[in-house]
Amino acid sequence: MNCAIHIVDDDADFRDGLAWLFDSRGHKAATWAGGDVFLQAVRARLPDWGQAVVLLDIRMEPLSGLSTFEELKALGCPWPILFLTGHGDVSMAVAAVKNGAWDFLEKPFQNNVLVDKVEQALAAASAMSDQQRQAQRLRQALASLSLREREVLDELIKGNYNKTIADHLGITPRTVEFHRANIFKKMEVSSAIELAHKLGRYEA
Repeated sequence: MNCAIHIVDDDADFRDGLAWLFDSRGHKAATWAGGDVFLQAVRARLPDWGQAVVLLDIRMEPLSGLSTFEELKALGCPWPILFLTGHGDVSMAVAAVKNGAWDFLEKPFQNNVLVDKVEQALAAASAMSDQQRQAQRLRQALASLSLREREVLDELIKGNYNKTIADHLGITPRTVEFHRANIFKKMEVSSAIELAHKLGRYEA
């Protein structure tokens, strides 16, 4: 997954052609046959995103580009998303841009135009400040918590002890300890105080 450009399209010839194009321009690209396999690979790397751009075909089976985009947003994906669309899908692509996508290109497009847009998106991705990156990582870590872990986290930052949390949530103190350890690992902290400071610093 350590590629700068991810090409997600169910047309093998098309995505391989794009990969060749970017390779010829000095960019490392990975190809994915659909949104489902791409999302599976993305989830496996959380919360370490790095910098990348996604080229996403709007019409795919079994998971459409729009559905893939919504899943990426739910995961807190910071990567610019560039939709590749046919003529009949322009209105959907415009709506996606209004909903947070970087841009879209209508097929067929000129190679130079595509490369220019992707390079602009890569530049924007790398221009994020360290503060933004840290805040983004925190949001991603929070998104990775289960519902129960989020409940325990809310109790922890109130300063409650394990037994109190267990009483409030109707679980055993040992279960609280288990969730607490998972939370600390995902949030990359070693104490409830450090967790509270981190959440406060980035206003999560």
